[in-house]
Amino acid sequence: MKKGLLVTLFLSFILMLAACGGEDTDATSDTSDTPDSEATEQVEETDSSAEASANNDVNIIATNYDLGQDEYVVQSGEEVTLTLTNEEGHHGISIDEFDVTIEGDGEVTFTPDEPGEYRIYCNIFCGEGHGEMVATLVVI
Repeated sequence: MKKGLLVTLFLSFILMLAACGGEDTDATSDTSDTPDSEATEQVEETDSSAEASANNDVNIIATNYDLGQDEYVVQSGEEVTLTLTNEEGHHGISIDEFDVTIEGDGEVTFTPDEPGEYRIYCNIFCGEGHGEMVATLVVI
């Protein structure tokens, strides 16, 4: 009887590990192929290439525990259109410094005047990985 219980617990544990491990690989491969992630790498290299790479139309595609990219780059003093699309799960985003809030799919327009880095975060509790749903808005 104990042996059967141990085998069942062991197999359940293995299945749980396999289920948790699969999501991270998908999310990483999806985001690494996007042109915006290439723009982010260019921003880190030089400021002049960052100015050329800034796009003030920001499209965030949210999946469970991921906001698509680590950084989104925009130009200061220019109007930004921020669009949130929920591909998996139900999420929202906020950027406190600009009073930006989207709950569910939506769009908002704002003008960031001060260069800097601002935290984008999921504002709808979506499970145990909710705290990992953060990105940075880089205003140049």
